[in-house]
Amino acid sequence: MSRTKIVLAGEGGQGVQSVAKILVEAGYEAGKQVLYIPNFGVEQRGGVSIAFCQIADEPIGEPRFAKGDIIIMLSDRAIDRCAAYVDENSTVVYDTSVCTKKPEVKCKEIIGVDANKIANEQLSARVFNIIILGVLLEATHVLKLEDIKNAMEMALGKKFDAKPELRDLNYKALDMGMSLLKDRAAV
Repeated sequence: MSRTKIVLAGEGGQGVQSVAKILVEAGYEAGKQVLYIPNFGVEQRGGVSIAFCQIADEPIGEPRFAKGDIIIMLSDRAIDRCAAYVDENSTVVYDTSVCTKKPEVKCKEIIGVDANKIANEQLSARVFNIIILGVLLEATHVLKLEDIKNAMEMALGKKFDAKPELRDLNYKALDMGMSLLKDRAAV
């Protein structure tokens, strides 16, 4: 059975839950089995927010998992909180422009991206989470780009219709996130 276990973690307000919702919606619409469990810190904004997602080709037998295939860490506190979900088969992605430390975990691979810096300097702080979604898509290849774009339309379509430039901005952010890993692989 093909099953991908994903942990997304960051500070409240970074859009972790939005990314997770788009991801599982895309998986569902693509005919996959999906599961999403949000976990918020004590404070809705300002605490660590964690999203547990699973995307599979067959029914998912267990809602919780001990170790993730890919763990996205978007703050120092997220690094601390999520180390327990990492093992030697995990891929860890962290934002070098937000985190002041590198995750110290034994895993298959640690990837540093500067998504927050790119969002702020090249696009808009509002699309930081969509850059992360692009990174996640490229890192896992669990879904197709078209599936993600369709889910983005479902989640953000009304905002896109009201301000068409937001659609372009979000799609550009998605592409930039994907290119962060494509460029890395080409090196």
